[in-house]
Formats: sequence, C-alpha cells, structure tokens
Amino acid sequence: MKKLLIILSIILVSKVDAKFVNGTVYDENGNGIALVNVTIEGTSNAVVTDINGFYSIEVPNERSRLVFSLTGFVTKKIKVGKQKVIDVTLKYRTIELADEEDGSGEVEVLFSAPAKMEKNKSYYKHSRGAVSRSMLGSGGMMYDQTLNHNTEEYATIHENGFRKVLDKPLSTFSIDVDAASYSNMRRFINNGQLPPKDAVRVEEMINYFGYEYKNPTGKDPFSINTELSKAPWNEDHLIVQVGLQGKKIEMDNLPASNIVFLIDVSGSMNAPNKLPLLKSAFKLLANELRPQDKVSIVVYAGAAGLVLPPTSGNDKKTMMEALDKLSAGGSTAGGAGIKLAYKTALENFVEGGNNRIVLATDGDFNVGASSNADMERLVEEKRKDGVFLTVLGFGMGNYKDSKMEILADKGNGNYAYIDNMREAKKVLVNEFGGTLFTIAKDVKIQVEFNPAVVQAYRLIGYENRKLNDEDFNDDKKDAGELGSGHTVTALYEVIPVGVESSFVKNIDPLKYQEQKGEIVSNSDELLTVKFRYKEPDGEKSKLITEVVQNKVSEANNNLNWSMAVAGFGMLLRDSEFKGSMTYTSVLELARSTQGKDAFGYRREFIELVDLAKSMSPRQ
Repeated sequence: MKKLLIILSIILVSKVDAKFVNGTVYDENGNGIALVNVTIEGTSNAVVTDINGFYSIEVPNERSRLVFSLTGFVTKKIKVGKQKVIDVTLKYRTIELADEEDGSGEVEVLFSAPAKMEKNKSYYKHSRGAVSRSMLGSGGMMYDQTLNHNTEEYATIHENGFRKVLDKPLSTFSIDVDAASYSNMRRFINNGQLPPKDAVRVEEMINYFGYEYKNPTGKDPFSINTELSKAPWNEDHLIVQVGLQGKKIEMDNLPASNIVFLIDVSGSMNAPNKLPLLKSAFKLLANELRPQDKVSIVVYAGAAGLVLPPTSGNDKKTMMEALDKLSAGGSTAGGAGIKLAYKTALENFVEGGNNRIVLATDGDFNVGASSNADMERLVEEKRKDGVFLTVLGFGMGNYKDSKMEILADKGNGNYAYIDNMREAKKVLVNEFGGTLFTIAKDVKIQVEFNPAVVQAYRLIGYENRKLNDEDFNDDKKDAGELGSGHTVTALYEVIPVGVESSFVKNIDPLKYQEQKGEIVSNSDELLTVKFRYKEPDGEKSKLITEVVQNKVSEANNNLNWSMAVAGFGMLLRDSEFKGSMTYTSVLELARSTQGKDAFGYRREFIELVDLAKSMSPRQ
C-alpha cells in the first residue's frame, strides 16, 4: 500500500509540475536558427524551431533536461529548473563526412562565424570530394538551415456565406474526417506564429476531437445525433449540430490488412521533423499489426523502388530494420511512387480485407506527374480498384498541404499532419481503426431547411467538400469515408425568420419566371437531414433520413465544445462571421465544457488558444 501511495504521489507531482517552456535558439552572431531539434532528454518528445529560431515545448517537470541539436552545431543540454523562457546560443563546429559518391576522400564542411556575418545566411566551404547527400536538399542544393525561405502551399478558402432558404433550401456536402489542419495550426502556434488563413479549415479543427455521441444500434454503421442551441457569437442566431458516430469494431474482428507504406525519401525530407520522425511514427504503426496483416514498403526519390516485399505483421524485426535503413536524398518522383504502391497493393490484394496505401511525405513532388491536376487524375484512376489511401504529412518550410489534401480526398482516404510523436500515437495507435479501416464510403449529407422558420443558414467550414444538390443521388459521385469508431461533426449557423441581419442579401425580382411559391410546411420542424453511404466494397448507396425539431435547448458538452473550436477557427481566419467571439470567450466556453479528456487533447487546445491570444492584437 505504501509503494502504491508513493507511485501515485510521483504521478500527481509530475502532472502538477508539467509546464510549457519556450525560447529562441541563436547562432554565435545572434541570428535565430531554424529547424533546431529540441528534445526532452530520454524521451521521444521533440519540437523544431521556426524560421526565427523560436520554439515552445511542454516539459513534464523541473528535473527535465532539454537537448538542442542540429547538424553543423555543437549539441547543448540545459536543465529546465524553474525557467519558463530558455534562450540558447549554439556554437558552430567542423564536420568531416565520407564522400558518398565513390567512397574515397573526405569533405570538410565549415560553418564559420565571421564578425560581420549577414543575417539569415550560413557560410561554408568544402574540399576533397562531394558534400554528403545527408547535407543536401532536393535537387542536390546545399540545405541552408537558417535561410528564411518558405514555399508552403495552401489552397485558397472562400468562406461559406449565408444563403436565403427561399433561394436555396438545400445544402449538400461530403463528410470530412481529416484533421491535418488542426495539428498543422498547432505547429505554427507552438513555433510562435499565427497560421496563414488558408491553413485553417474549421471543419478539420472541429473533427480533430472525439465527441460523446450515442453508439449505433441498428443495421447502419453509424448513428445520427442532432442538437439545436443559441450561437455564442450572436445571440440572435442558432447553431445546429449534426454528428455521426461510426460503429467501433474491435481489433480482433477487423479484417486482414494489406498495407503498403509509401515513403518519400527525397532530399527535401532531410530534416529532424521529416524522415526521422516519419520512421519513428511508422514503427508505432508496425507494432499494431497482427500476424494476418502484411506490410510492404515502397520508397521514392528520383525514382521509385520496393525496399520491403510483403511481410507478415508478426515479423516486426524485419520491418524495423527496413525502416532504419532509409535515408534522404535526391529529387521527388511522387507520381512514380504512387503508381508502384498501387501496383504492389493490387498484386497482394486481400478480398474482403483492408487494402490501403499509407503515404508519408511533405508533398514536395517535382519529378514526373507532380501538379495538383496530375496527381488528382492519377489517384482518381487508381481508387477504382478498391485500394484506399491514407496521407500523412510531415515537415515545414516547403510543406504542400494543398497537394496532400487532394490526394486524400480523391483517393478514398484520410489526411493527417504529424508534427510530433504524440500526434503519431494519436493517429496510428489511439485511432488505429478509424485511420486505417473504412466502415462506410461516399458518405454525403443533404439538409433541407424549412422556410417557415429559417430565414438563412451558413455551413461552417467544409468549403472544399461542397457538392451540387443533384450529386446527392448520383452514386458515381465520390464523397468522404468514415472509419471504425470515428465521429464526424458539422455545424450550421441559422438565422430564424423575423431576425434582421446584414448577412441576408436580397436579389432583384426575376423577369422571366415567378418568385418562389407558397410555403407549405410543418412549423415544428427546423430541417430535414438526409444521409447517403455505401458499404466499403459496395456500389449502390443507402439512404437515412432524420428530422430536427424547432426546439432550442441549452447546449450540451458536445455542442459547446464544437462551438468553442469553431469560434477559435473563425478568429484565426479573422472571419467576417465571428461576431462577438474573442479569444477570451473561446477560453471561457472551452474551460467550462472540457468534459472527459483521457489523452489531454482538450487541455492542449485551451493552451493553444491562450498562446494565440498572447500573439494576437485581438483579445
């Protein structure tokens, strides 16, 4: 009993002591250094510094030691103690590397520190051979760790506006279980920056979290959950929550898997938060596999190749060894890699099983089929064979979010961004079934609003998932997938009839046809929501219908939390629809409705909002 009390005391003290430490890493001339790996000694918890050298990391207690490391600099270790801000200066060092071209000679890479060093530039000289490929970026260029150069790409988001019900009574969209935008947003904030507006997809932020919806009990693979309450940012508006809860299938009952790891090993992946993090993440996934599962590994750089033939899930040693041997270098033939991965998956296809490619990359394709349109057509063609696609994004600076989102959307799959090992564990261990096992595909939602009680509505997020109304009944039209145990949440902001609003715009009367006719409606109904889905191997969709009554109630924890996250997303986007929402009101709403938080994701959200508040002029 005494031992148990001591253990509990240690756990409780560690939990209380946990805190965030931040600071800036400088070179000897006072320039901030990008991409320094900041690790808690003895753990896999790590972050990297941003382009200005800033970092922020959660440490378990005051006894923790931070390790600061980067190729070309002397590694430094510092005990945290009571410090909340730890600024560090790293010294340059000379590195001697073997010549990888022919095995002869040496290369000396000298990072000098001249007194009048130009800001944000690194100086080096080399002799007696070629620079090691481990020091090269894509295309053989020297990878300058401190160069202030950002080529990240995000698709433009035109935020959904309010639609008058009399003009457009139907709203149709595909579900989205991706959560990449949330973890990418977190990476920006933890590195001391607010994210670009187009990096913020509000629906992905909302769907990063699980919700306590009722489990499905009938023959359909998911349950439908709806809620209606007042909008926290506009007291005259209402919020409708539509939530899906996927059926949870126990691990022992999941079908056999045929998984192809498709790994980008090009030069652009040569950074601590890219290939090294990727390899550690895939080891977590490999540990989850069963004897009936099999894994292949395809890699691509200037060309594509099979480095691990299909291997049983119980031969983890062989998988780990194959991952350990991977190193980065060369250009990026993403299209060739995808083709070989699909070929490998089809050659080992498991009838009735889970056939899936897991692509890990920063998305910086530059050889062969590489444009967004090329990649979209390639994946659309390949998905017809029954192979699903999961996309895992890594890295910063040259990250191509827009390309990877297209790949996942068009490849019958999902998309996550891995910024640390905790996120890797969330996606590949905690949510293993939802990430890799599809229980329903081509899931579409169509909502019809009752014009007798609803004047106008706005779908919050899902801008790149909208469908034409006629697509709802078209089984040839692709839509989103739902995984085992996954939840999907969508929010509508509603303006009731009789509420004056500047968001409701009138159009001129039509010249060649009459205006909308008489309203025939049951005023007790707010809306009707319809769902279509297919079985994972099916081609014909099934229809479910649910009616939402016009009864406003106090928001439950599910709705309050999703509204807090949506409000935060609107603030980050500086949305014209944010109303009276502030970072302070988001914090108040989130703290009052945190609910069960087994893995600490909601607590982390509150900390992120607090950090963003301190960085923003809007309070």
